[in-house]
Amino acid sequence: MAVKLRLMRMGKKKQPTYRVVAADVRSPRDGRFIEIIGRYDPRQDPSLIEIDNDKALAWLKNGAQPTDTVRRLLEKSGAWSAFKVAKGQIHTVGSDQ
Repeated sequence: MAVKLRLMRMGKKKQPTYRVVAADVRSPRDGRFIEIIGRYDPRQDPSLIEIDNDKALAWLKNGAQPTDTVRRLLEKSGAWSAFKVAKGQIHTVGSDQ
């Protein structure tokens, strides 16, 4: 089963809010999902981004592919850089004193 991290539209007409969800690739945009990872409200100033980084990191490690928009949200929340560090693509230098 292929899993994507994507946005699920919520809210009234002309007033969107989104949930960041892990869903099967074949399910519709606002259809079934596996787990809610966070939420995104673009209408607030500044935009509200609440993402559970532990859940997102677990899904990314298990092979879930984020959409472009969700990847940008994960970069802002810090989950994407944590995933890259865990994968070994970014090397960190710590001060060991």
